[in-house]
Amino acid sequence: MDEFVKSRIKQVRKGDQNAFGEIVELYKDKVFQLCFRMLGNSHEAEDISQEAFIRAYINIERYNIDRKFSTWLYRIATNLCIDRIRKKKPDYYLDAEVAGTEGLTLYSQIPASQLAPDEEVSKIELQEIIQNEILKLLEKYRAVIVLKYIEELPLLEISKILDLPIGTVKTRIHRGREALRKQLRHI
Repeated sequence: MDEFVKSRIKQVRKGDQNAFGEIVELYKDKVFQLCFRMLGNSHEAEDISQEAFIRAYINIERYNIDRKFSTWLYRIATNLCIDRIRKKKPDYYLDAEVAGTEGLTLYSQIPASQLAPDEEVSKIELQEIIQNEILKLLEKYRAVIVLKYIEELPLLEISKILDLPIGTVKTRIHRGREALRKQLRHI
């Protein structure tokens, strides 16, 4: 096959355009597949494939006949694909001002790590409701719930603070949580 391609290239260099048509027929599917895999779009791959063959034809005198033609052709196609990909890259920057706004940049479109103001208000309201419901618990349950879930203390420390056995602390936490759950079921 290499000898066939080399003989056709020699004919093309002598001015035989039909010889290049035979080369195109030989490589068109492979070049298209290469371009399609790089670009992911059949229309663009078709355009770039055609451009690659045009460039190869125009620059056929630069081709080193001692090298493999397919490698040279694939390099042309690959470079054209890379150029197309680079041209398609978006040219926007986060600190660029958004059109139609005064001073608003794309940074403002990045989600904040904080809650939105309405979510923050809802969270505060929910915390107030829970706090009010905790205040309605019996004192023995309220103490263990506050120490366990608000102060986030370990069971052993709660046991020492309240001077109660760990089993009693666990029982009160369970019963306090169940009482709180009943009070909060309307939410």
